[in-house]
Amino acid sequence: MSTTSRLLDERAMGRALSRMASEVVERCQGTDRVVLVGIQRRGVELAQRLADLLHRSEGRPVPLGKLDITLYRDDLQSIGPRPVVGETSLPRDLDGQTVVIVDDVLYTGRTIRAALDELADFGRPRRILLCVLVDRGGRELPIQADIVGSTVTTAAGDRVDVLVAERDGEDAVNLVRAS
Repeated sequence: MSTTSRLLDERAMGRALSRMASEVVERCQGTDRVVLVGIQRRGVELAQRLADLLHRSEGRPVPLGKLDITLYRDDLQSIGPRPVVGETSLPRDLDGQTVVIVDDVLYTGRTIRAALDELADFGRPRRILLCVLVDRGGRELPIQADIVGSTVTTAAGDRVDVLVAERDGEDAVNLVRAS
């Protein structure tokens, strides 16, 4: 049997995203050459929210894209013969841009490795930053986030569930501990 505890409620999630948007502006010295790229699924909604916050604070829209890393996964053979592939769309040429990859949870690092591989097929950014709502530790690859909303220590059997209103009807982050 598992137990669930709330890590972030709607207000705490909003505060974390506001802080993350401020860090993007500081690290990039504005948003002139910044492109936000959300990883399918919930990274896309989080990237949209960051884009909205950046637009409000900087007075100009920030280009936004999304990646589906399914075909770049290193475990593709284990997910079956017909993987469901979502949309990848990027706003413009990435050459010379600062790309901020946005995802909900950073765990092993394998999703981010796949995202980096896919981005390489679309150009050569000047710089790539990683922005995650939750860093739960447990890396299998030498990948770390540049901007983190919240950090939590978890065990291997635990799960961190990020809920976004656009998909799930509410904003929250829950820790589900395995028993």
